Amino acid sequence: MLRIATLFPDLLGTYGDGGNGLVLAERARRRGHDVRLITMELGDELPEAEIYLLGGGEDGPQRLARDLLIEGSFVSRVHDGATVLAVCAGLQILGETFSVEGDDEFEGLGIVDVRTKRGRSRAVGEMLVDVGGRELVGFENHGGETSLGEGVAPLGRVRRGRGNDGTVDGFRKDSIWATYAHGPVLALNPWFADEILQTALGQELDPLVSVADDLYSERVAALSLR
Repeated sequence: MLRIATLFPDLLGTYGDGGNGLVLAERARRRGHDVRLITMELGDELPEAEIYLLGGGEDGPQRLARDLLIEGSFVSRVHDGATVLAVCAGLQILGETFSVEGDDEFEGLGIVDVRTKRGRSRAVGEMLVDVGGRELVGFENHGGETSLGEGVAPLGRVRRGRGNDGTVDGFRKDSIWATYAHGPVLALNPWFADEILQTALGQELDPLVSVADDLYSERVAALSLR
């Protein structure tokens, strides 16, 4: 049984990020895997899961989600090898510190050596990111600039948009993926969803051809021409 947990979609669900869980569950089920999709709401205990999903959110909800995750067992679950996809505010929470509401700095979960400060301007618009020779598409809307510590690799290099700092987007460390791309990002990038599933399942997946592949190719082509 593959357990996929979407954490606090009422706090961290900007731009449909909660849909990432639906995408992972459906792509796993179509390949014959038993899946349980879990939603963790306010007041719930952290569920046992192989994949945890964090989305984007505004400043107040972001701080509340951070506080609730510090109190629970999330950090130890990640250190024990759980697979994580973090988007935007979720990305920032995983780091050492993040800034919201001006220059106020807050402690993150400290899982990954990254730090986010307030940027000079807000990044809003479409993204195109080169991830190891494959293109990731999405939409960003954030005011942060994220720096990566030693030993933390970016998810990919920005071809369109800003991502972390105008050159790279997100990060990849162990079984953690992080990006500033909304969309939801896994609905827009089926290859990315499958890479996360393969890590969580510990096996290669059979190809799954669907209309999502055509839509992805069309989006990449459109963004590449702009």
